[in-house]
Amino acid sequence: MTSRFNAPLFSLRLSFQPWPGRLMPGLMAVLSAAALVACADSSGIASRATLRTGSDLGLQTSAAARPVLAPDWWQGLGDAQLNAWVAQALEQHPSIRLAQARLDRARAVLEVADAALLPQVTGQVDLTRQRYTAQGMVPPPVAGTVRDSGTAQLTASWEIDFFGRYSAALDSALGTSRAAQLDADAARLMLASQVVRAYVQWARWGEQVALAQRTLAQRTELLTLVESRVRAGLDSPLELRQSQAAVPQARLQVQLAQEQMTLARHVLAALTGQPLGLANARPAALAALRPLPVAADIPVDLLGLRPDIAAARWRVQAAVQDTASAKAQFYPNINLVGFVGFSSLGVSRLLESDSQQWGVGPALRLPIFDAGRLRANLRSKAADLDAAIESYNTAVLDGVREVADQVSSTQAIAGQQVEQAAALQAAQDAHEIALQRYRAGLGNYLQVLTVETAVIEQRRAAVDLNARALETQVALVRALGGGFKPDASLPTAQVSALR
Repeated sequence: MTSRFNAPLFSLRLSFQPWPGRLMPGLMAVLSAAALVACADSSGIASRATLRTGSDLGLQTSAAARPVLAPDWWQGLGDAQLNAWVAQALEQHPSIRLAQARLDRARAVLEVADAALLPQVTGQVDLTRQRYTAQGMVPPPVAGTVRDSGTAQLTASWEIDFFGRYSAALDSALGTSRAAQLDADAARLMLASQVVRAYVQWARWGEQVALAQRTLAQRTELLTLVESRVRAGLDSPLELRQSQAAVPQARLQVQLAQEQMTLARHVLAALTGQPLGLANARPAALAALRPLPVAADIPVDLLGLRPDIAAARWRVQAAVQDTASAKAQFYPNINLVGFVGFSSLGVSRLLESDSQQWGVGPALRLPIFDAGRLRANLRSKAADLDAAIESYNTAVLDGVREVADQVSSTQAIAGQQVEQAAALQAAQDAHEIALQRYRAGLGNYLQVLTVETAVIEQRRAAVDLNARALETQVALVRALGGGFKPDASLPTAQVSALR
């Protein structure tokens, strides 16, 4: 049986069909021939890429640095509506079903690779009605006549995996299957973080709409007051025109905020698979969403905390085994083939004892000259391994950068919130003083409205900072793997063994 991976231009084939007592000597002859005949040369072809490690990147090794995250981390925000929508998205979104379909395909490929290690049995039944030529090699009385012939036979074959070709192919398929499972985990993490961020944006713009509407009301009051002062001769037409211009500008800000709120709702609806189901829903208040845990630094086991990085590692392992399988193709294929059945000229005699036939024996196929096909295939697999390693290195570098960015942003935003809270408190104090002066008859209402403008601006800045803080926390959770728990069997690829 010719190997599915090796079809050289020229091959040496030694086959035997001995009596059962001579089967072992025949097999030994095949093995001796395999040892004596030189195989195709695979020297000089190897992977050149190197896996990056945590120590290469200067990551810390302190176990205390690792944040504790639950797989359903979004529930830490404390919003029941959000929890329901994340669960709905994880169940219905096409990206999750696409990842599951790819996982099912990878598992099917794994089953195919597993079957290659086992004996194969096929059944055959042939019934033929044929006229035999009178001018050919078939002698009379069959020559020149029309006869029926039949064959009923069972054939068993087993390619012995002496050099690990099929075992390596099975390990490669296993790595691909586990990478597909991790891709599904990564898709779930990405989708959950997208839903949460869209929800935060929806809440942000809901509050900005309310503040923009308050600004419009304040500008309208201010315009009314200025109009009264102009009629009383206390203000000039300049102040009137300035107040009139502020009203449409405030209406514009309301419309812009409403547009952004609607777009955020559309994103959320698309992610949760209910494009028409959120029309009557209302966003939560940002202050009602609890903060998520924040890491103080970057742990060295970040490499295993992210499903995309774990998937990239399994792809390296699959490429290692794929390369090993390609290298094993330089060695002989050793097959055991046997058949038993009936064959006769004349269907009526097919099942008679004299129609029995059987055979058993080993076969060797050894590549001698294939015009460089095997070496080209091995170079291709070595290049695939280099690509898998560099893809893993890229995932690690991106993961470390993402965590570092989000940690830095989280710390910076915390400092900005402190300063902004102080500015808001000062603006509110100034507004309270203006109100007190107005009530005591020491100031006018124009001063109250003017000071309130600063309060509204600070509240708008506070909403933006609060939303950004939550988004940064969500991004940090995603960068840290979102509670992903890696399989204890995560591989340490032995790339050096293939050099």
